[in-house]
Amino acid sequence: MCISTGEAAFSGTILYCGRQHHGEHGLVHVLGYQNTAVNLADGPNAMLLHVPTRQLTPRHFLSAGRSADVLHRMVSAVEDAVAAADGIVWMSAKPQAAVQVFDHDVYSVLLADDPTVIPAALWQVPPHRRPDLDPELLDFYAEHFPDHTIVVCCFDNAEARRAKPLLLRYQPLDPDRLTVPALDSHTGKAPDLDAAVPADHWVLFSTDEAAAGWGAPVAYSGGMRHSLREFLPAAVIGRHYGDGQALPNGDFTISHRDLLGGDPDRIERLQPTRR
Repeated sequence: MCISTGEAAFSGTILYCGRQHHGEHGLVHVLGYQNTAVNLADGPNAMLLHVPTRQLTPRHFLSAGRSADVLHRMVSAVEDAVAAADGIVWMSAKPQAAVQVFDHDVYSVLLADDPTVIPAALWQVPPHRRPDLDPELLDFYAEHFPDHTIVVCCFDNAEARRAKPLLLRYQPLDPDRLTVPALDSHTGKAPDLDAAVPADHWVLFSTDEAAAGWGAPVAYSGGMRHSLREFLPAAVIGRHYGDGQALPNGDFTISHRDLLGGDPDRIERLQPTRR
């Protein structure tokens, strides 16, 4: 589940969003994203994510370091909880460039409030990662996600197979609604909002306001650095979407009130609207 700038195959996607109060940054959401990508385009490729925030800089990206399995550990926690239940399934703003370009893990990343200005910054991406961007796709983001920051993660095929999870913190547009980007289009074109798309992914959520015993506890590796651990949850809820299942094209969302209830059936499919 993602949008790519060229033909690609993505599988085993894990989507995570957590809500927490941080001692330095206040109330933040933390987005986690990981999949297995195979580039089927003739040249470099990229995946695009729309993040519900107006402020996103390279400082908001978290390094997974040696903890490349962090999202898989969240999945394992939910799987173990399901098995135990007898198999029942359930900062102040600063002036910045129009497009920020930087390297993160195996990606060259571009951040933009206005996606239509991204092509003018592509020259800053190394040629072996520089994708072709269809103006129709960028116009789609500008029309449907005007208040979001668009994240373009550029990769080549060999690097994509070594990618660690993408993790970032941000000040959300709506702190009481947690949403993960899951629009689907792997052709480089704008997504078809009327289509039903195949599912092969986990969707996970967390909150630091849950009562004791909420969710599935996550066991992290002992060598995890504190700068990462302080943004990660003690427990998560979530579910797997797959096994031939097709869903209306869109994102996943849950209100914080429903999240506190701990019921993954309250996760909803969300489609974008034109501005």
